[in-house]
Amino acid sequence: MQTKKTLLTLALAAAACLPATAQTTDNTNRAETCKQNYRTLFGGEALTGKGTDPEMMDILQKFIFGEVFQTGKLTLRQRELITCTTLATMQTLPQLKAHAGAALNVGVAPEELREAMYLTAPFIGFPKMLNAVGTVNEVFRERGIALPLAQQGTATEATRHEAGKAIQDSLYPGGITGVMAGMPADLGRDVERFLTDYFFGEIYSRGALDLPTRELLGYCVLATLGAESQLQSHYHGNIRAGNTPEVLAAAVVQCLPYIGFPAAIKALRIIKQEYTKPAADQLVRLSKITVDPARLDAYNAFLKEEIEASMRLEPGVLTLYATAEKDTPHRVTILEIYADRSAYESHLQTPHFKKYKQRTQEMVEKLELVDVSPLIPGLKIK
Repeated sequence: MQTKKTLLTLALAAAACLPATAQTTDNTNRAETCKQNYRTLFGGEALTGKGTDPEMMDILQKFIFGEVFQTGKLTLRQRELITCTTLATMQTLPQLKAHAGAALNVGVAPEELREAMYLTAPFIGFPKMLNAVGTVNEVFRERGIALPLAQQGTATEATRHEAGKAIQDSLYPGGITGVMAGMPADLGRDVERFLTDYFFGEIYSRGALDLPTRELLGYCVLATLGAESQLQSHYHGNIRAGNTPEVLAAAVVQCLPYIGFPAAIKALRIIKQEYTKPAADQLVRLSKITVDPARLDAYNAFLKEEIEASMRLEPGVLTLYATAEKDTPHRVTILEIYADRSAYESHLQTPHFKKYKQRTQEMVEKLELVDVSPLIPGLKIK
C-alpha cells in the first residue's frame, strides 16, 4: 500500500511540471494512437494537414488523443462525460457539440449525457446550464433521438428534503453549517436548505448517473472553475462516494487540455495534499458487547443486517468487523473505523442503525465502548 501511495504522489508531482505522458504506453507511436482514438470518437480522420492551422491541429490532436487519452485508467465513456462536462462549464459550445456526438459514439446514453449537463446547474447557474443543454439537444435532434428524454427525477415536493439530507450526510457530514453561520438576517440557513433540497435532493438524487459518477464530474467542474476550498471538500466527498484518488487524479488530467495547466495543477495539488495527509481524523473504536446467550441467534441476525447496510450505504463507515469469542460466543467485539467523528455521528442517525439499536436493546446485557489509537495510522485493511 505504501508503494502505491508513493507512486501516486510522484505521479501528481510530475503532473505539476510536465505534460501527462508518464502512463502513455508507447509515446513514439502517439500519432497512430491519436488517429485510432479520433476515428472511434468522431468517425473521421485526424492529422490531415488540412485547414487554416494545420500545425496547431497537429499539436492539439496528438497531445489530446495520442497522450492524454492514454493517461490514467478511465474508459472512453468516462473520458467523454468528463470532457463534455468540462466544456459545458467553460461554455465552449462548438466543442461541446462535437464531443457530445463523440460521447454518443462511445456508448454514453442520451440520458447520461443530459444528466451530466443538468449536474452543472448548481455549480455554474441555470443560464449556462441551459446553453449546454440546448447544444446537446441539437446533437440529439440530428441523431433522430426523440425529445424530451425519459424523466429521471426521483424526488417529490414531499421527499426532496429527506432525499437530499440522506445523500448530503453520506458525502458531507455536517454540511456547510459552519460556513453559513452568522450571516445577516440568518440567510445562511436558507442557503443551507437550498443546498440540501435542491443540490442534493433534486439534482443528485436523479437517475441515469450513479453517485460516484456525479461526484467525479462535479470535481471536474470545480477544477475548471478553480474553486479551491470546494475542491478540498469534494475530494473527500469523492472518496466517500467510492472514487479512488487514482481515478480522481486521472479525471483532472483528462480536463487538462481544456482548462490548461494552472487550473489542473491546482486541482492535482489538492488531491496530493489530501491524499498524503495523515489519517488523524479517523475515529477507531472497539465495541465490547455481552449478549443474552438465549437470544444470541436473533442478536447476530440483527447485527449482520446492520453491518451490511452500513458498509453498503455509508461511505464514511470504513470498517465494521464483528467477532465472537470461541468459548463464549455471546461475548462480541466489533472493530469500528469511521472516516471522522462526523461520519460516526451520521451513522448513529441512520435508519438501519436505529433499527438495530431498538431491536437489540433488551438483548444486550453489557456494552463497553473503547476508543483506541491505531499504531499504524492510515493502514488500509485489504
